[in-house]
Formats: sequence, C-alpha cells, structure tokens
Amino acid sequence: MTTQDLMKIALDLAGLDTMPEDTVIYQEGSEIHKVLIGIDMETPELLLAKQLGYDLVVSHHPKGDTATTDFHKVMAVQIDRMLSFGIPVNKAQKMLRKKQKSVEIGSHVSNYDRHPSAARLMKMPYMNIHMPADLIGERFVQKYLDEKFEESPKATLQDVIDALNTLEIYKNAKANPVIRCGGKEDYAGKIAVLYAGGTNGGADVYKAYFDAGVGTIVAMHAPEDVISAVREQNIGNIIVAGHMASDSIGLNAIIAAWEERGLSVDKMSGIL
Repeated sequence: MTTQDLMKIALDLAGLDTMPEDTVIYQEGSEIHKVLIGIDMETPELLLAKQLGYDLVVSHHPKGDTATTDFHKVMAVQIDRMLSFGIPVNKAQKMLRKKQKSVEIGSHVSNYDRHPSAARLMKMPYMNIHMPADLIGERFVQKYLDEKFEESPKATLQDVIDALNTLEIYKNAKANPVIRCGGKEDYAGKIAVLYAGGTNGGADVYKAYFDAGVGTIVAMHAPEDVISAVREQNIGNIIVAGHMASDSIGLNAIIAAWEERGLSVDKMSGIL
C-alpha cells in the first residue's frame, strides 16, 4: 500500500473528501507493510523507525510543512460545529477569530521544516493524521453521551465522569477524565463534545456555546486561561476527558482499518 492509500482510508472513515490543512503527507511512500504510529512522532522516532525496519512513520499531531503554517485555517470547521448547537453563523465566526489569529501568529514563526527535512534525508515515508482521528473520536463520544443521558435531564458532572470511565480507553488512562469547571453535583445539562477543529477555540467560543444553551463542554484539554474565564462567567461547566485517551479513540479506529487490509501497525508515543 502507499501513503496515499492509507490517507484515503483515514479520510473515508472520517467522512472527508480531501486532506484538511492539519493533515499532510510529508514524505510519500509505497510498498508499505509495517507502520509505526504515535501521538507525537518527530526526528527521534523517525530514526527509531529507520533502525527497526518500519516502512512508514505516522504522527497524530502536525509536525511541519503546511500542517503547521496553515494550521489556523482548519479551525474554521469549528464554525459548523457551533452552528449545530444553535450558535448564529456570524457570532460563531467572530467568537473564533481571536483564537484563530493567535494560532496563526504562533505558527508563522515555527520551524515548519525540521522534522519533514529529517524524513527526506532518511528517505523515510512520513505523514500525520490529525483532523480525521479527532472527528472520529468526537462523534463517538458525543453519540455515547447523548444516548447515555437521553432520559436523564438531571445528570450531574459526576455522572458524566462515571460514564466516560466505563469506556476502557478512559478508565485505563493515567490522565483520567476530570472536572475543570463546576462541581460533582452540578447538573451537566446539554453536553457538547469538542475534540475536532485543530485546537481549543478559546474562552469566547466556550461562552458562545453556553449562551446557546450548552451546559457542559467535554474537551480533550483546556488551557488555564479558558478555565478561569468560564469560572468567572459562571454559566457553564468544563470536563477535560484526557488528551492521549481522547486522541486514541479515532486513531485506534484508523489503525484497525489499516490492519484489516493486512498492514502491521505498532503503537507508541501516547496511543492507548
């Protein structure tokens, strides 16, 4: 199989027609049989894979090229997610803009060729799959929680934590689901699972969700400034499900699809 073949499988699973800006093949490859995949795969992992005889290295997180320089662009998909929760399109765009600009400024100064250039020198096929895996994980957890609490309008944040921990991926993680804003006995209300869209949308985006009637946001991770802002707003809750575990949900689905097609895939660097 080729890198293009493997990428298409991942895109198809996520319902995507083209590669999003945060998902790139850095070094093409063919006749791929043995894959090494992890959450963060950089030059040391490329060297390890070369030494151990792998045909391809796959990182979940973007590691250079346009996946870094254009990373802010993929955040625009958050607008569609916001629309699905009743946030007006004009408000969604404006609430996202501040964080999107901050990300663009940060990525513009990055060394976007560091790891891709190492892959080229080693002639090691190298790619990353970010958005497809995040979309798969987001949809899975949203559906799971919707069904779990469909008949429980007064479910608490502790109930949500308990529900997440019934899933082996979260139960077995070293960084378990945790309440970052709210109390155990606080009502969860309407739950929005926000895993995809590049990165956290920021405090303005969270407030837009709460203003639209969402009671609790379940995120992979949330920075301290966002948590502090939500506490000050005093209108919503945040549950951080856990970064590595949440990323692993979509990645494991993609890995399973690759293995069904005869590939040997080894996991490392954070994948549970």
